[in-house]
Amino acid sequence: MSTVMLEAQARDVQGKGASRRLRRLEQMVPAIVYGSDKEPQLLSLSQHKVNKALENEAIYSTVFQLHVDGKAQQVILKDLQRHPYKPVILHMDFQRVSAKDVLVKMIPLHFINGDTCPGHKDGGVISHVMSQVEVRCQAQYLPEFIEVDLSNLELDGVVHLSDLKLPKNVELATAAIGEHDQPIANAHLSHASEALEAELAAEAEASDVDVLEEGAEVEAGDEASEEESEEKDEE
Repeated sequence: MSTVMLEAQARDVQGKGASRRLRRLEQMVPAIVYGSDKEPQLLSLSQHKVNKALENEAIYSTVFQLHVDGKAQQVILKDLQRHPYKPVILHMDFQRVSAKDVLVKMIPLHFINGDTCPGHKDGGVISHVMSQVEVRCQAQYLPEFIEVDLSNLELDGVVHLSDLKLPKNVELATAAIGEHDQPIANAHLSHASEALEAELAAEAEASDVDVLEEGAEVEAGDEASEEESEEKDEE
């Protein structure tokens, strides 16, 4: 379980007008918690504390504690509505969970050893194709993140979903087979490096041509000298 913790207060009033007043006048976020065969409960949370909690990526993917009027509940963040251009949260949905509830969640990927892998040492650029993956597991095993070790990634190499080392009791929501075995990261030369290599190759080719032409000219000159010598001998 995550170290994230949020505090909320129960509220009785509901509707768009009440939610608007909460946000504008009281700087509170309207919310609701439901699940575990219990009645849904309307809540309000401090906008400031919510913004602070959302800085921790774990809140989006793990089980955490929601304290409602002092009583703790185990929940996941089910939905989040943001203002289109202001740093304001419009509404939050929380779902109660128990340890053995099976969940399907998007989990962030943390890439390690990219700076020391062979592909980087050989001048390649490391690209992270995916930033999160969807997994299935019981709530008690839900990880905050999954590490992707790039230490063996070579130039022009690719890390696929099937290469992931998942935590115990955690599986991918979709089997990584065939076309579903998508790339997670790769190492490749940048366009600038490719252009430089092409330029150097062109220069090397041009240099070889010049050498061949010079050799041909020298050979032709030698042949001409030999012919002149033969003509003089005949005279």
